Amino acid sequence: MSTAVEFAISALIVVGAAFVLLGSIGLARLPDFLMRLHGPTKATTVGVGALLLASAIFFSTRESGGISLHELAPLFFLFITAPVTAHLLAKAAMHRKSPARPTAKPQATSDSQHQESER
Repeated sequence: MSTAVEFAISALIVVGAAFVLLGSIGLARLPDFLMRLHGPTKATTVGVGALLLASAIFFSTRESGGISLHELAPLFFLFITAPVTAHLLAKAAMHRKSPARPTAKPQATSDSQHQESER
């Protein structure tokens, strides 16, 4: 395996891992459902795609059989299904008219209820 191929594989792994990390952070940190849906869908699709592409290149250079379908089939499946799934989830959220930002109602404590009942 040549140095250029090893560098390309390493770069794809680093880029893929960075996109997956950003998608995970977006899932945890973004405020509402639609933003939380957008971050991981786009970022992890690119991230996992880069990782699968690196795997396909690695195994195609190690074996004399050319590019393996074992890595390309999930890659195409991921690129087709992830955007469609995100679209359907967003459409269902819009249909339910879920709020853009969830609002938490303050819960009354037993002390405040007791004080109000005495008045």
